[in-house]
Amino acid sequence: MISSLSGIWVFLAKSPLLWLTLTLLVYLAAVWLYRRSGASPFLIPVLTAVSSLIGILMLSGTPYPTYFEGAKFIHFLIGPATVALAIPLYGQLERLKQIWLPVGVALLAGSVAAILSATLIAWALGGSLETLMSLAPKSATMPIAMAVAERLGGLPSLAAAAVAVTGITGTIMARPLLNALRIDDPAVRGFAVGITAHAIGTARALQVHETAGAFAALAMGLNGIATALLMPLVVGLLKMMGVVP
Repeated sequence: MISSLSGIWVFLAKSPLLWLTLTLLVYLAAVWLYRRSGASPFLIPVLTAVSSLIGILMLSGTPYPTYFEGAKFIHFLIGPATVALAIPLYGQLERLKQIWLPVGVALLAGSVAAILSATLIAWALGGSLETLMSLAPKSATMPIAMAVAERLGGLPSLAAAAVAVTGITGTIMARPLLNALRIDDPAVRGFAVGITAHAIGTARALQVHETAGAFAALAMGLNGIATALLMPLVVGLLKMMGVVP
């Protein structure tokens, strides 16, 4: 009986449809758990779903390339979903024209703070130059962060992990922190989340409020560009300070 079940699992594990279906089911279960918990920030769907899938892959001994072969359709949808973020932003165009200056200042401050905080903390803890350059672009979207880190001597894989951790922790901490600061404007909340927690934070902001989601999408896109432009300048500043060789 056990050998028969094992044979069935081996057969199914090779089917792309299995991992696509399993990913969708795990995410739906994570969303249900999140709602049942009263929207607990510690049970955001991306955290519970990813943790569950990692556990399933480890227990089943399934290599990641096999899983990705089945779930790559979801990966393909990231592109169209990102482009679709422009739709709610277009509805905020008139307001954006009125507040472009504070938006620019907030972008500059947030991007520089994200880069410097990661770099200086890692340096204070004895991190190598490779580690510093991997962690510095942590608040940009993953493709940009990996490319920037590799360009400046970091590890793309470590940069990707830092981006994921930043997105999850930023999303968990955003709501209680913004509530404690009594920041109620959805545009301000969304922009703050988009700068610090990129795509994961933007997805959460879209679930809360359309305006917050629009400004989070704007912040995510602009911060990716700003990080790519500011990183060489910040590295030069850190060299002058003697933080990096």
